Amino acid sequence: MKNLGKILREAQKMQQEMAKIQQELAQERIESSAGGGAVRVVVSGTQEILEVKISPEVVNPKEIEMLEDMILAALREALAKSRERAEAKLGRITAGLSIPGIF
Repeated sequence: MKNLGKILREAQKMQQEMAKIQQELAQERIESSAGGGAVRVVVSGTQEILEVKISPEVVNPKEIEMLEDMILAALREALAKSRERAEAKLGRITAGLSIPGIF
């Protein structure tokens, strides 16, 4: 039973470390852009969209579709960067364990 106690302590420690990292990720801001910086998106480390900025010179009513595509590209890139950062940080704790729902 000594091993079970040790495993439980290790699991509790891992849970505390993961909670700390998740709090840190919530405070992080990851930025991405598209269209040479014409569209800029900021997301949190928990994949929450925080900001979308559009340069006034790219707003042309005749080119709305292109603007929408740039926004979508910037959002996708920012969220991918945020997921990579979360996986890297949480992966240090889980050491390769496959735990459903973490990423």
